[in-house]
Amino acid sequence: MRIGYAFNQRPHAVADLTTLGGDDGHALAHGDAFVEWDDPSTIDAVAEALAVFGPVVRLEATADFPANLRDAEVDLLFNMAEGLHGPSREAHVPAIAEFLGVPYTGSDPLTLALALHKGRAKEVWLQRGVPTAAYRVVESSAALGCLREWDRYPAFLKPAWEGSSKGITQANYVRGPAQAIARATELLEQYGEPVIAEAYLEGDEFTVAILGNGADAACLPLIRYRFEALPDGARPMIGFEAKWVWDTPDADFDILECPARVPAALTREIQEVALAAFHTLGCRDWARVDVRLDGAGRPHVLEVNPLPGIIPEPEAHSCFPRAAAQLGWSYQELVQRVVVVAWKRVAGTELGVPTFAGVSG
Repeated sequence: MRIGYAFNQRPHAVADLTTLGGDDGHALAHGDAFVEWDDPSTIDAVAEALAVFGPVVRLEATADFPANLRDAEVDLLFNMAEGLHGPSREAHVPAIAEFLGVPYTGSDPLTLALALHKGRAKEVWLQRGVPTAAYRVVESSAALGCLREWDRYPAFLKPAWEGSSKGITQANYVRGPAQAIARATELLEQYGEPVIAEAYLEGDEFTVAILGNGADAACLPLIRYRFEALPDGARPMIGFEAKWVWDTPDADFDILECPARVPAALTREIQEVALAAFHTLGCRDWARVDVRLDGAGRPHVLEVNPLPGIIPEPEAHSCFPRAAAQLGWSYQELVQRVVVVAWKRVAGTELGVPTFAGVSG
């Protein structure tokens, strides 16, 4: 089997991004321009795991990607590429693969575009009865007045089509219209895209790793974010600071509790909501769903990430590998299971993997 591997490589460490210059200044000024992309160590670890299937052709998702994919003649493309720019950037690689007739892992272009745009995803969930927080979309500065008329404060703001907590900081919690308008104005200027305002949910936050398709899609062990591990005075939320500033390799900052120590009934309820969000958007093969409880303990979907991060170093506290490790899977086995699941969907047959036993799609 000849397998292609699509990715975007981060040009510098996250901490160094503030020194960069370029056209994307609104993001570069905050050190998060390339935070969605992967470090070389992650790219190498995934390639090593894929090598069990046969030759691996690395295909960085740059401007020459379409021609390189066409010429690679691969049997399957393992897609981890986040894309370069725009609200549909995560859909670019799978769309190119579909145009060229190359099967690939993960969700299709429509799902990736919907999931990245938080407002569009929430529209679909609400239409299908999947619980998610009340919200408003501020398309531009001309629409800021909707925040003055809204009555669901306190609220939390975020850029409409970013991932990896890009643009999500402690400053995004707002208590009323004046503060919301001021912060939304800053985000509109910094990121050049719409801003989502969500009614703030007061309860615990969880993340659910899902692997599989259709009725076979299953949740890995539930993860609860340990807000008690945040620095004193920090608001209970998982944002850019928690993921990329406070959580350094030399810091004692393990914010993930896996499996989540919550009642079994609540675990089932959270997993059911996560699976509903997964299926409603049409996710395939794997995804990670973020869920938060309201003040009454009811789970609401925050967002779905159909291209979940899988940093190999345990000290990085990457969610999907942590949940997989709870099941006794190695990092390599996690990556290989994604391929097995995708191949069964594409080809309708099981794909044997010599490095571990008992795999099913």
